[in-house]
Amino acid sequence: MGLLLLLTSLLLSRYFHPGIVVDAQQSFTIRNTTLSIEPSPDVTRGTNVTLRCKAMVSSSGEEALRREYTIYKGSNKVYTKNTSTSEDLLYLLPDARVSSTGKYKCKINIMGKEMTSEPKKLTVEGLSKPVLRFNKEVVNEEEEVIATCTAPGETGSIFFRFYQDSKEIREGEGSSNQFEAKFTFSKVGIQKIHCAYAVIIMPDSFKSKESNHVDVSVKELFTTPVLEIFPQSNIYEGDHLNILCTTRNRLDSSEEVHLYLSHGTKLLSSGETKVNHSVVALAKDPGEFECRQEIKKVFKVITKTISVTELFSAPTLTISPAEIFQRENMKLTCKSGSYASERLNREELTYTLEPPNSPLSPIGPGVFSGRALLNDFNYTCVARAKGIVKHSDTLTVRPKVSVSIPKISVYGKAILGQPIHIHCHSETGSLPINYTLIKGYEVLNITTVKDPNQKALFKVTIVKPEELNKFMCEAENNHKKGELSGRLNAAVVEPLSDLTLTIIPNPSKVSEGEDLYLICGTKGTPPVTFKLYRVGTKAPLFTNTSQQNNTNFRVPNLSKEHSGKYYCEAINPANNLVVSEKIAIEVHLALWKKAVIGGVCLLVVSVLAVVCVLYFKSKRGKREGAAELSV
Repeated sequence: MGLLLLLTSLLLSRYFHPGIVVDAQQSFTIRNTTLSIEPSPDVTRGTNVTLRCKAMVSSSGEEALRREYTIYKGSNKVYTKNTSTSEDLLYLLPDARVSSTGKYKCKINIMGKEMTSEPKKLTVEGLSKPVLRFNKEVVNEEEEVIATCTAPGETGSIFFRFYQDSKEIREGEGSSNQFEAKFTFSKVGIQKIHCAYAVIIMPDSFKSKESNHVDVSVKELFTTPVLEIFPQSNIYEGDHLNILCTTRNRLDSSEEVHLYLSHGTKLLSSGETKVNHSVVALAKDPGEFECRQEIKKVFKVITKTISVTELFSAPTLTISPAEIFQRENMKLTCKSGSYASERLNREELTYTLEPPNSPLSPIGPGVFSGRALLNDFNYTCVARAKGIVKHSDTLTVRPKVSVSIPKISVYGKAILGQPIHIHCHSETGSLPINYTLIKGYEVLNITTVKDPNQKALFKVTIVKPEELNKFMCEAENNHKKGELSGRLNAAVVEPLSDLTLTIIPNPSKVSEGEDLYLICGTKGTPPVTFKLYRVGTKAPLFTNTSQQNNTNFRVPNLSKEHSGKYYCEAINPANNLVVSEKIAIEVHLALWKKAVIGGVCLLVVSVLAVVCVLYFKSKRGKREGAAELSV
């Protein structure tokens, strides 16, 4: 009875609520999801496109399952729909545009289970022709106009470009399907303008055709001004130039006019309709004169360059002699290399020396003489004629310092038979300095010192100490005469040789208890460091530094342990080590020990003799007693 009531209730529920689907207690699986593009994946602009999403689902019941469909373009969600039917989802793209191009996919979600289709690409070809409009088509120079470029019916990200003839003059991205740009034209005449656009669909872009061409007529606001320069030719330095800058046409009084007359970067004068200026012509800076007329933002320019003949050339200041020493006589000569003889006599040229407190005095036109100072001094020559003043380049006179008497010395050590470096040096004197090494009357070598840190060193070798005193050096720095040093006075180190070891007393007659003297002697320059060794030991037995060529070592109270071979080593500042021959020493017994041993030996012999005598006598007595008994 209960089961019957339940079935009846279920049937009535389906009858009265046909839209309600019961999903409870159903098992299902999503077998496949596909997306198709109708009528085709490749269509032309304006086609009605349908995206069909089809899902194949298997379930255990007959009731339809609730489904959620989602359409994606790339990674962006573009449409979502919930349905309780198993029918395909249809997503319409009416009147498709290029902006609709892209990859699409659909996803189905049933009670948490999801499946996404493979992506399909829709390509829409064809863009509308852009339309260009201007708010004015007849304008004055630099007058602002507004141009509007429209992409009819297009959507998406649109980038606009404007062209004058074939040259791009403006670009920008529109917030909709049109873009406004403001222009001013400075070129007079007909300007042909068109536009185009591109729809950006990353990573691609689709370009439109060119728009209609609009002719903008640009009228001249005013003409170029007039620039006149008098005189027009044969202009020399010192001539007065009259420069006139005027407007060419009359302008409405309401227009604010400005005229500017410039020479290079210098503004000479300014005015409204006429500017007049006078200037002295200079050959060094003829430059370019410019007349500029401005009305509002519009300007017109005319320029002229004049050619100015030099009246006289800039003077040149020279010195003689080329090398000057302190307090010596010198002469400065100032002269212009050329002058315009048709306008100027050479006598009209005057020369002066700056600064005015110069120690030199004029001795002729452009010639100045005097003594050189002790320090550097700057001189400039000034040439004048007909109001034109020209300066020479600054001449710096650097008086040289005569070289002082050089000092000669040994650089390092003077070792006999080895290379010796002789140093020659002057305390004062301008570089470069030439140093010459002389031995007796013979020139050995010459060296030039050009740097303050450079040393004049000469390498020689001597075989006798007295040779060193024959060296001198001469220093000169292009002065009248060189300076000669005194003779070289330095100690000569003679290397050591012939090292001998002498032993007192005679090595063959050395006895215990005696004192032994070992004497080391050599040839060479002291101080000498002597070391005494015994063969078989590494460390020296004795070390002594002597200011003489010999030394002695004392070994007191000899014993047998002192026997062995001995030798000397010696070294001096020449750093050459010499070694003596090895001498053998044998320490004998003392005399009293020999006497005691001899006495003991005699005593032992005497005792043995007595014992033998007594022994033989006892033997003889025994034999005689036996004979008597036998008788």
